[in-house]
Amino acid sequence: MHSFIPADRFFAYLTWPEIANLPDRQNTVIIQPLGAIEQHGHHLPLVVDSAISMGVLGKALTRLAPEIPAYSLPPLYYGKSNEHWHFPGTITLSSQTLAAVLTETAESIYRAGFRKLVLMNSHGGQPQVLEMVARDLHQKYADFMIFPLFTWRVPNLAGSLMTAKEQELGIHAGDAETSLMLALLPDTVKMELAIAEYPQNLPQDSLLSMEGKNPFAWVTRDLSKSGTIGDPTPATVAKGEAIWESLADGWAELIKDIYEFHQPQQP
Repeated sequence: MHSFIPADRFFAYLTWPEIANLPDRQNTVIIQPLGAIEQHGHHLPLVVDSAISMGVLGKALTRLAPEIPAYSLPPLYYGKSNEHWHFPGTITLSSQTLAAVLTETAESIYRAGFRKLVLMNSHGGQPQVLEMVARDLHQKYADFMIFPLFTWRVPNLAGSLMTAKEQELGIHAGDAETSLMLALLPDTVKMELAIAEYPQNLPQDSLLSMEGKNPFAWVTRDLSKSGTIGDPTPATVAKGEAIWESLADGWAELIKDIYEFHQPQQP
């Protein structure tokens, strides 16, 4: 059941007396991996975002110093994926349901005596929900430190391995995700079905963009017939392994920083 996560770092394998007797629960880092079950083009499985969270976190935890207490919760496979719901197989929660699940999970962790919770998200359609939940929880519980984080925002090699066009427009099932899945779950990738598809008719010479400082709302069928937004055809196992290694290194460092973190306080 622990998948990529080291068994001794998997929260659900602990007994309640073991949890009650954990030393320094206030600084123990509890991590909730989040992903999605949603379409990823013709060549990738629905589980991509969830697999990335589990794979990256699992490798990061193997690199974490043993004296740093950190545990992974079971993954939350379903997320807010309604931008993809026109493609069969996508399963989506509403933003309200996702927020409720995260809030009630977090409050359970708080009642158990933990004060540091990471929401580790690999799906681009839901960071805003996590950020609102984190702010509301900290407002309610002043000593509860919540970290709404995106898997890809630690230092990593993905950008250096992609073309400039792919870095700008390859936001779903493109080179980076496909390469990483070739390393994580190669038997689920159908490279013979991979096709490149970039959005057409995007605003030109405009401050508006799909994502970034001035985004416009969109659903995937606005941008892609295949469900792919990017070019997966140059993906390789070697690139995937390099991206995986670099993400895991970044996350091991980030978990250490969270363990050492103290909430800023006015004197």
